[in-house]
Amino acid sequence: MTMALGTLDWVPARDRRDLLAGPVARALDGLADDVAVAPIDPALADTAAFCERYGVALEDSANCVIVAAKRGGETRYAAVMVLATMRADVNGVIRRHLDARKTSFAPQADAVEMSGMEFGGITPLGLPEEWPVLVDAEVARRPLVVIGSGIRGSKLALAGEALTRLKTAEVVALAQ
Repeated sequence: MTMALGTLDWVPARDRRDLLAGPVARALDGLADDVAVAPIDPALADTAAFCERYGVALEDSANCVIVAAKRGGETRYAAVMVLATMRADVNGVIRRHLDARKTSFAPQADAVEMSGMEFGGITPLGLPEEWPVLVDAEVARRPLVVIGSGIRGSKLALAGEALTRLKTAEVVALAQ
């Protein structure tokens, strides 16, 4: 796998499972040939710092946000994938799509515990199977997109379309 995206040295993710959170490594089996990984400085995992340091355009980077959707005393969780240049419409489009009375960003401690991933590295690969993965249509159209790897010390790169093949993925116009 040869890839040019920023200044990182990308390698097939299947060859460097040590750079992935456990749930992410297990989820790679169906996508392993389509996913690359590169080590990064964990202090630079946040999107703006990462893009600046490693020469990745913001429009080639996607953020995974975990939302909590509440209705009738029940809380459900979902992952939302939007380009770093966009904001997820959590209180509008996402709330309506999840048929929730109220939506909010999931508390950090809950997102980390339930995903088995580090905050700042949470990714849609390897999330609990009951969580929908809402992929913004703009993310799905990107030929390559950089996302988290489950840890702060690396990033994944894959075609945006590959995210749409996740078992619980739904493509929706989510951003504003």
